[in-house]
Amino acid sequence: MSQSNTLRVQPLETVTWRALCSRQDLVAHSGVVAWLDGEQVALFHLPDTETGDQVFAIANKDPKSGANVIGRGIVGQLKGDLVIASPLYKQHFRLADGTCLEYPEQRLRVWPVRLNGDAVEIAH
Repeated sequence: MSQSNTLRVQPLETVTWRALCSRQDLVAHSGVVAWLDGEQVALFHLPDTETGDQVFAIANKDPKSGANVIGRGIVGQLKGDLVIASPLYKQHFRLADGTCLEYPEQRLRVWPVRLNGDAVEIAH
């Protein structure tokens, strides 16, 4: 008697894109903050990266202080990663995945975000 191998695949979730603000609301190389379902989201626009025009969406609440200040942080690059430095305790968070370089137990939520014409859209 032969055994068959069964591969169970989870159904793909449908991504819904929603306009959050306009491209004109963004400030190059800096953060702006928008509301998304009762949560503050910091948006960072990096128009001249190696991969082109990029926008990142990351939680605005600093996990160490509890203050909504991430959108006021300084954008930079450390160890090849694009990061935002928290303005209070200066810890660095990767814009791509929200992980903290100095304190691995700290993490910020990130959302997929894109530019679609003049709209900045976020997935939810």
